[in-house]
Amino acid sequence: MRCCVYLFQQSLQCSPSKMAAGESNSRSSCLNLSTSGPLGNAPPSNSAHSSPASNRGAVGAAVGMNRGAGNANPRSGPENGGGAESAVRSTPSAQNPPRQSVAQSGATSGAASNMTATPSSSSSSSTASTSVDASAAVSSLPSSPASVLVYREPVYNWQATKSTVKERFAFLFNNEVLSDVHFLVGKGMGVQRIPAHRFALAVGSAVFDAMFNGGMATTSTEIELPDVEPAAFLALLKFLYSDEVQIGPETVMTTLYTAKKYAVPALEAHCVEFLKKNLRADNAFMLLTQARLFDEPQLASLCLENIDKNTADALAAEGFTDVDLDTLMAVLERDTLGVREVRLFGAAVRWAEAEAQRQQLQPTPENKRRMLGKAISLIRFPLMTIEEFAAGPAQSGILTDREVVSLFLHFTVNPKPHVEFIDRPRCCLRGKECSITRFSQVESRWGYSGTSDRIRFSVNRRIFVVGFGLYGSIHGPTDYQVNIQIIHTDSNTVLGQNDTGFSCDGTASTFRVMFKEPVEILPSVNYIACATLKGPDSHYGTKGMRKVTHEAPATGTKTCFTFCYAAGNNNGTSVEDGQIPEVIFYT
Repeated sequence: MRCCVYLFQQSLQCSPSKMAAGESNSRSSCLNLSTSGPLGNAPPSNSAHSSPASNRGAVGAAVGMNRGAGNANPRSGPENGGGAESAVRSTPSAQNPPRQSVAQSGATSGAASNMTATPSSSSSSSTASTSVDASAAVSSLPSSPASVLVYREPVYNWQATKSTVKERFAFLFNNEVLSDVHFLVGKGMGVQRIPAHRFALAVGSAVFDAMFNGGMATTSTEIELPDVEPAAFLALLKFLYSDEVQIGPETVMTTLYTAKKYAVPALEAHCVEFLKKNLRADNAFMLLTQARLFDEPQLASLCLENIDKNTADALAAEGFTDVDLDTLMAVLERDTLGVREVRLFGAAVRWAEAEAQRQQLQPTPENKRRMLGKAISLIRFPLMTIEEFAAGPAQSGILTDREVVSLFLHFTVNPKPHVEFIDRPRCCLRGKECSITRFSQVESRWGYSGTSDRIRFSVNRRIFVVGFGLYGSIHGPTDYQVNIQIIHTDSNTVLGQNDTGFSCDGTASTFRVMFKEPVEILPSVNYIACATLKGPDSHYGTKGMRKVTHEAPATGTKTCFTFCYAAGNNNGTSVEDGQIPEVIFYT
């Protein structure tokens, strides 16, 4: 494989005499990935003067100079290219008389003196290779075949300076030494030509193994990778050659893509771990999009949890409006978002405006509705207050007239008409939902005349109440209208309420009625649970318990409820019997 190397400009201007005097160490060795020349690893050729597929040409020239035993004639069979082994084997004989050594020919030939320099003992053990610009060197040589001798010094014996296998492989990373394949990575003006070693790649990646050794193995020595970023590919090679991880905020996503493309799961894990450590509310949406794109469910789950905890901050981040529609819908459908619905609607409108601009459309209400598509149905308008709905969504033009009317009726009329939007409350709490039942038996008939059923309670630890379980009709399937509240007993403050309804099937089961937002309950504080139902006679509970304890199965944590009689007219509900049989909560 042809390799290309170059000197710094000042080194190119050095005279041969200075180079021979030991100034070769001042030159820096760098890989020129854009030019090709006959150095080191050249591909097989029918030419009598083609270089062998290794760096023995460079090593041999150095050996020949030090020992004075090399044969400078490129037409002398094995000595073609200046191989190290041939330089050692070339001994004078009757059939093969002694010839000028490389150093001697350098003294008598201007062209050769431009190509050679006597390496010092220190430079022969250095790991850095002093290099020659191939194109300049070739152009300075005469047309005689004897003048094509080119070498790289001092790669000879670099192995002696590396004490471990890891160090030796790390030295070969992005190095022309022993390379047998090149990758043209990137596209356009950003293409980079990167040397590699088939064996090292095949050892670290099943994809590379199939590429070089499988049934459809490529024989090409140059492979184009237009879909890969050069920095990401170099990060992949660095990992395969040395186990070193080189990723940063700018390259982590392209490196993750490259690691997946070439089936290197260990590097994938490093990329995902890097993203986890750098996950914040202001980049959660961007990382969620990438996690979904690269099929990283664990990272996607962490992003969603972060959005649940910091919903308002995540929605306000600049990257939110750049997500795709599917990602937006994946967030809007969650029950665990910690934000009021009116703010969620405002964020969705901002996203629709940005999407309309991306599609070069005017941000009219009609186009915004079109951009949102099915996402509009995931916004839970019934959870807004009538004031929030009237001031925002009702005047936005995004909802149809029929939708606006039906929602206003839902807010103001009993019984409430059916609406096309979800009315299930979101709960920003994480963990497992819990509930306790305070009655041991169910009986019939419990009537309603507009008076509230109420029961006083307290708990031993901080919890969040999200709803009640209520009994339904004894007359078969029926709809009830209900207002539920939690009242702070001492201040008589309503801490949470919801004016809603529920449908029952006529059984003695309980039916869930939820608050719009969780209600925080502090330990050793008295609260009143209140439910005002409108509907036919229902079942009711008997043999009530004053104390009910819930024990978490996983942790063994106990939450103890204590129930007491609430002063006033309670429609007959007490500790012993009545309504409000269940409390639904999170710890």
